[in-house]
Amino acid sequence: RAEKTEVLSEDLLQVEKRLELVKQVSHSTHKKLTACLQGQQGVDADKRSKKLPLTTLAQCLMEGSAVLGDDSLLGKMLRLCGEAEDKLAQELIHFELQVERDVIEPLFVLAEVEIPNIQKQRKHLAKLVLDMDSSRTRWQQSAKSSGLASNLQPSGAKADALREEMEEAANRVEICRDQLSADMYNFVAKEVDYANYFQTLIEVQAEYHRKSLALLQNVLPQIKAQQEAWMEKPSFGKPLEEHLAVSGREIAFPVEACVTMLLECGMQEEGLFRVAPSASKLKKLKASLDCCVVDVQEYSADPHAIAGALKSYLRELPEPLMTFELYEEWIQASNIPEQEKRLQALWSACEKLPKANYNNIRYLIKFLAKLTEYQDTNKMTPSNVAIVLGPNLLWPQADGNMTEMMTTVSLQIVGIIEPLIQHADWFFPGDIEFNVTGNYGSPMHVNHNANYSSMPSPDMDHADRRQHDQARRPLSVATDNMMLEFYKKDGLRKIQSMGVRVMDTSWVARRGTSVARKASSAPPAAQPPAPPAELP
Repeated sequence: RAEKTEVLSEDLLQVEKRLELVKQVSHSTHKKLTACLQGQQGVDADKRSKKLPLTTLAQCLMEGSAVLGDDSLLGKMLRLCGEAEDKLAQELIHFELQVERDVIEPLFVLAEVEIPNIQKQRKHLAKLVLDMDSSRTRWQQSAKSSGLASNLQPSGAKADALREEMEEAANRVEICRDQLSADMYNFVAKEVDYANYFQTLIEVQAEYHRKSLALLQNVLPQIKAQQEAWMEKPSFGKPLEEHLAVSGREIAFPVEACVTMLLECGMQEEGLFRVAPSASKLKKLKASLDCCVVDVQEYSADPHAIAGALKSYLRELPEPLMTFELYEEWIQASNIPEQEKRLQALWSACEKLPKANYNNIRYLIKFLAKLTEYQDTNKMTPSNVAIVLGPNLLWPQADGNMTEMMTTVSLQIVGIIEPLIQHADWFFPGDIEFNVTGNYGSPMHVNHNANYSSMPSPDMDHADRRQHDQARRPLSVATDNMMLEFYKKDGLRKIQSMGVRVMDTSWVARRGTSVARKASSAPPAAQPPAPPAELP
């Protein structure tokens, strides 16, 4: 057999090399795209839907919704999400069918049918070329054996047969070469069509995601509306205005619940707000307050847990009740040396509070003032209350280290809170109804706890008060006086050593009877001016 004659042009030889590369890429892409399909390839939409993970998820959510019921928030959420997932599953099925029809199947045809056919034709051409070369070689050898000159044609029947065989082989090669060349040029011309498969893939994906996004954007407002309409939302750690808006209240639920329960069972509890409650009780009460469910009878036996929950709520607010914005104004007011001007400045800062904050601080200060009416029994003077509760009502936006806070910041804050409690009726004139919602019983009613009788009046004579006290349960010995003792013994000395000027330190060590204390805290003669029009 003679050496193979090359019958293709250089351009077609380059196309031949490209054919193999395109085949490899198409095959690999087809394989990966097929693996991306979540449904079973080659089946109709109904059969594909049954085995689609999204469809299974949608069914699970709908079944969960039926179990929980539409009267619960989780039940409503599961139903809405289940319906959304089912619609997304239908969109996914449509998307996969379109990708399979317009991209995956054409790539399969290109990689497994069209290019292999051209390559098969190329192999057939190579065989025909070999046959043509062989017949030419036989004819040439016949000419040599007859002794003819190279420029003469051999004659005779055998020579004629060889010549005809050679010409027929050359004719077959030419026909096959022309067909192969046409197919190769056609492949090159159709490269734009092949590239369009990938453009179609992106367009179909874009349309699928647009429709899916539209479905999600349609269901999201419904989900959010259900969430916002659901009243039972956590209150601890949430902004005050958000909690009030959701619950439709003026006074925060934890504040009202704790205050009204303390009015029933805690007004004469020694060390209220200072004694550490049981950690497990406090955790349970906070969780129940977050669910807006409180067992008054259970917690009336532990007023320290109620006071601890109130302190926790105030401290966990993202912004203090007396606001970051007015922090500097509060501090500057507390540093004014003259009492009358200091009170006027504090009153002015009060009037600048947002309405929600003003209503709640007014409610709380009125309660604390009422609590201090029983200071002979509960040992909680305005000074003591301000010491333990003040840092939960106002703190700087960027907290420093704890030592600095205890000496400088908290000391000034106490100087703000104490006069507010002492002159509560001057800062916040008028009576207040503590049991706003009426869910906790009147503070004058008999206590639910058998260990407590109804709350005695601060004006009760000594014999009656002693008889009343005998009916009360003994005070827990687990009291923590560290904070109070710090302020009474070391607070003034430490703050002065840091160069901070304290204008009014009468609260640091106060002595005398409650009558003397009440006399010393008489409000100034002058009433505050009417608030400017732009202030709330």
